[in-house]
Amino acid sequence: MSSLSIHTHASLQATLSPRLQKAVRLLQMSSQDFAQVVRDALDTNPFLEQDEPALIDAAAEAANDEPDEPQLTWGADGIRRLARAPDLTVFDTLQAPISLADHLLGQLNVLQLSERDRALALAVVESLDEDGYLRVPVAEAGDAADLDPPPDAEELAIALKRVQALDPAGVAARDLRECLELQLANISDPQQRALAARMLRDHLDALAAHDFRGLMRRLGCDGSSVEAACAAIRRLDPHPGWRFSPPSTAYITPDVIARKVRGRWVATLNEAVVPRVKVNRDYVELFKRHRSAQNDELGAHLQEARWTVRNVEQRFSTILAVAEAILQRQHLFLAYGPMAMKPLALREIAQELGVHESTVSRVTNNKFMATPCGVFELKFFFSRGLGTARGGECSPTAIRGLMREMIAAERPGQPLSDVEIARELEQQGLKVARRTVTKYRQLLRIDPAERRKEHAVPR
Repeated sequence: MSSLSIHTHASLQATLSPRLQKAVRLLQMSSQDFAQVVRDALDTNPFLEQDEPALIDAAAEAANDEPDEPQLTWGADGIRRLARAPDLTVFDTLQAPISLADHLLGQLNVLQLSERDRALALAVVESLDEDGYLRVPVAEAGDAADLDPPPDAEELAIALKRVQALDPAGVAARDLRECLELQLANISDPQQRALAARMLRDHLDALAAHDFRGLMRRLGCDGSSVEAACAAIRRLDPHPGWRFSPPSTAYITPDVIARKVRGRWVATLNEAVVPRVKVNRDYVELFKRHRSAQNDELGAHLQEARWTVRNVEQRFSTILAVAEAILQRQHLFLAYGPMAMKPLALREIAQELGVHESTVSRVTNNKFMATPCGVFELKFFFSRGLGTARGGECSPTAIRGLMREMIAAERPGQPLSDVEIARELEQQGLKVARRTVTKYRQLLRIDPAERRKEHAVPR
């Protein structure tokens, strides 16, 4: 018969303390999120205080570091500014957004209209959706004007036509067909315009289904005429109001700035993202003099304050060390562009810095470096190597750069297919599968060969 028994044994197991787990989470945060955590700590911890920036002798700093490139400064708002324009604020660089309604009202205000006609046109404008469509009945828009006597059908039709005549073309349309028909005047070729009007009026279903043969049969036209008219329709805007929608711009503030000093690339921390925090020494001395068992909570706050200051220093020193190691290996990319990018693994940086590979992964997540070539996430500089015919390795970034140059140099009307691009890459010693070429082309946001052929402009 089987029996149950209990045994005990000793074993060693590595576990992360709660504070170390928190440090790992903070290391993976973006600088904006990390700064918010520090600000919250400043609000709740009595031993933490804002550290005032020390005054730096600009002349002495300029004598020590003479950058080869013009010095750029980055504000916490993510706007890049030249150092020689200290009076420039973020409000001087931003354009005041204008809504679709404001744009239309500005045009109505210059028209010679009676008060009644202006009120009806205004009611139509106020009833438009963000994309510029009128999706409510015109009579309902007229009721919103609250006129006495109420407007009749003819007045409402005139008000609608008056708004539809404004810029942008296609605004105040009640469906897609009407929106595109209002923009037909933008097609300069009379034959294409007439053929496009017939398509929209009588064969919108075949046009939406890309049934070119059906359109040729129904319209009695050759294939080139149908393709030209379809291409002209594709250039029309199905949502004219969206161009006036407020842009959702997400600014990126770099954590590290790369610049060339005496012929060598160096990385410096962006002071705008480094929280200035320190432990208040006066409060610490006061606490030590009056410490008792009744204020153990203050002791925990003091330990947390000291840990926060050390965490800030360690976090940004690690980020700077990783960025400098990246620059040592990828400096050719900054000098010659994407085709000079080298394969780089997280393991290489981890071994050089004496840290775990997961630490490098967390450091490079949501951290950005500003370079003369643009702002890049630190992960951008890492990629696995693809084998070449000579036994070497090439990074995917370099291959994408080569693909971009090949497509830019292709003959008008004779675009390279993905198969042809893969074949040309193989001739240059790079064995890249066709599906990989397709993936890289999509990452570059380049249309396939068929679409590039349709949009080709004769040189």
